[in-house]
Amino acid sequence: MKKRLKINGLVMFLATLLLAAFPAVFLRKDIAGSSDSIAEIFGIALILLGQLIRVSARGYKSEYSQNGNVLIKGGPYSLVRNPMYLGIFLIGLGVVLMLFQWWVVVIFIVFFVIRYLLLIYQEERKLKILFPVDYAAYCQDVPHRMRPSINALLERDIFEYIPIKLKWLKKEIGSIVAVLFLVLLLESWEDIKQSGIGEYLKELIGISVVISLFICLVGYLNRRTLNQNGADK
Repeated sequence: MKKRLKINGLVMFLATLLLAAFPAVFLRKDIAGSSDSIAEIFGIALILLGQLIRVSARGYKSEYSQNGNVLIKGGPYSLVRNPMYLGIFLIGLGVVLMLFQWWVVVIFIVFFVIRYLLLIYQEERKLKILFPVDYAAYCQDVPHRMRPSINALLERDIFEYIPIKLKWLKKEIGSIVAVLFLVLLLESWEDIKQSGIGEYLKELIGISVVISLFICLVGYLNRRTLNQNGADK
């Protein structure tokens, strides 16, 4: 884990240096009345959804894995086998859509695939050793590493595969707020500079609606998760 964090930290540091040195190359120039506003609103939605999946996956695993002695197959792990990485992917894609030129999306996807597929294969080898029978059966039940099945999404209530508890959210709230604050600060600065305060305020309404819907979704998922846990006892 420490090695992974060091590598990710180094990548983020190098990316920040490139961005600081060549902002005009990477950052998108907003054009009033273009599709950029839609991309930015869609981007904030992806960031929030990614955070939700990541928090759910980490919280569910910490509560039910018994310190790694049990193979986790429920909650977000019943949707895809690597929900935490799916959450990270959505967060990164959302940031790129909000701030960067369109071609950066391709670079991000290529980098993500190379970086995280290697980690996934390493983790799968360990799980096959730890849980030889259970993991093989689990892969049959949940065949996708990171791409959710449409049928799986439609067949169940969302709280069944993205359970949320506020205590899980509290542990992650610092990083969630930091990412949102940084992205919105950079995005608003560029918008105001390019299009003026009036256009930015119109866009801010859309972003506020998305954030409000996210808060309502968190409340719903927390209530349903707690009710389900109470019913199971």
